[in-house]
Amino acid sequence: MASTGHGPLREKKSLKERKVSSIEIAFLGSGNMAEAIIKGLLDAGLYKPEALLASDPSEKRLTYLEQSYKIGTTHSNREAVRAGQSVVLGVKPNLVSAVLAEIRSELAEKLLISVAAGVPLSRLASVLEREAQIIRAMPNAPAQVQAGATVLAPAKGVDEKHLKQALKIFDSVGKTWVLEEHHLDAVTGLSGSGPAFAFMMMEALADGGVKEGLPRKIAIALAAQTVLGAAKMILETGEHPAQLKDFVASPGGTTISGLHRLEEAGCRAAFIGAVEAASQRSRKLGES
Repeated sequence: MASTGHGPLREKKSLKERKVSSIEIAFLGSGNMAEAIIKGLLDAGLYKPEALLASDPSEKRLTYLEQSYKIGTTHSNREAVRAGQSVVLGVKPNLVSAVLAEIRSELAEKLLISVAAGVPLSRLASVLEREAQIIRAMPNAPAQVQAGATVLAPAKGVDEKHLKQALKIFDSVGKTWVLEEHHLDAVTGLSGSGPAFAFMMMEALADGGVKEGLPRKIAIALAAQTVLGAAKMILETGEHPAQLKDFVASPGGTTISGLHRLEEAGCRAAFIGAVEAASQRSRKLGES
């Protein structure tokens, strides 16, 4: 959770010992998503640690980020925004308005990328009280391993330079698409929450393997590699998932028997319902 207060700049190897001009991205809020992006950017070699800065009210969290990634840290949101060339807003949705009110005088013409789930561009712009370079982004956790899926929704008036900057950031940690904002709640429900659904599915597949006698470690590895391979087939062949499913399911074979059981259990409807529920929750967050 990011600070909305005015705490002093931390006197570690932070801004006081870094060249402020070298800080390219300031992260306001350093939760799981911010950490995933930071790790992905560093692992991709796109930025050096000294080019990244994170703010957070938790001393424990900032110490962890400094030790793990060697980036700069601060308790002050305003100092972070003043130093960064681009700003990633990753605080909880209920804190967005307070944080934006705190930093708006420091934003000037800088790019603001919001990854706050469900918070619309109109709400971001209204708090800033002026036309700004704002892009909503919906990344997901696999950005941490450079396999993320991100959708960007630029506000009206965002220039090409800033859109390219946002694409550069998120292309380095996976694949990126640009859509109109009204699609973002569905994106949140599908790719934002989707990794958790996939983890649950892989856990269940592994449990099935264990039930049939496989060692758990092998069962988990087989489940993960199987899902990875299936996803890669879709992305690289361009085939519809149903066509690939039929390719695997031989007449009278083992796979069609398993698919029958999944249909009996309502597996397809359950996944559709999970995406729908997560999307609806995203909409409600935007209304609060």
